[in-house]
Amino acid sequence: MAAISNEIILDTPAPDFRLPATDGKTYRLKDIAGEKGAVIVFICNHCPYVKAVIDRLVADARALIAEGVGFAAICSNDAEEYPEDSFENMKKFALAHEFPFPYLHDESQEVAKAYGAVCTPDYFGFDLNLVLKYRGRLDEGGATVRQSGARRELLEAMRHIARTGEAPANQIPSIGCSIKWKSP
Repeated sequence: MAAISNEIILDTPAPDFRLPATDGKTYRLKDIAGEKGAVIVFICNHCPYVKAVIDRLVADARALIAEGVGFAAICSNDAEEYPEDSFENMKKFALAHEFPFPYLHDESQEVAKAYGAVCTPDYFGFDLNLVLKYRGRLDEGGATVRQSGARRELLEAMRHIARTGEAPANQIPSIGCSIKWKSP
C-alpha cells in the first residue's frame, strides 16, 4: 500500500545514529556528512517504488557526492516478515546497483522513528550544519521512467541548499511503500 511522507518539519537537526553497513563498516551521521550537507534516504530492497527509481537515485547520489554532499541509504524494514530486506539481501542489492554510498541496516527501527520516516523511498536533505532543509521526492518521474527534461528535484534542492543554505520552496512529498514496522 502506498504511503506519502508526512508533513515537512524544516530546520530540525538530523538525529545521530550508529549503524552497520553492507560494506562491513559502522557509520555515524558525522561519517556520512559532506562539507556541503548530507542526504539520508530510507529505502528497502523489495519496494516497487524503490526498484523504479534506484538507478536514478544512484546517479543523482554520485553527482551530489562529487559536489561535497554526503549520502547514505538506510533500510529499516522488518526483515523477519520481509526477508527480501534482510541484511544479506541488502548486501546483494547494494552490489547489484553499485551503490557509491553506505547502505545502512536499522534493525531496531529506532533511526527510522527518530527521523520520522514513513515510506520507501523517503528523502531527508540537510545543510552543512545537518539541519533539515529538504523533505521531498527524488524527481518528477516517480515510479515511472524519468522523462527527458524532467526536474531532478533532490539534486536541484541539494545544490540550492549547498549554495544558499536555504530550503527550496514547494517541496513535493515522496510516495512509496510504507515502512514495514515490527509488531509491538
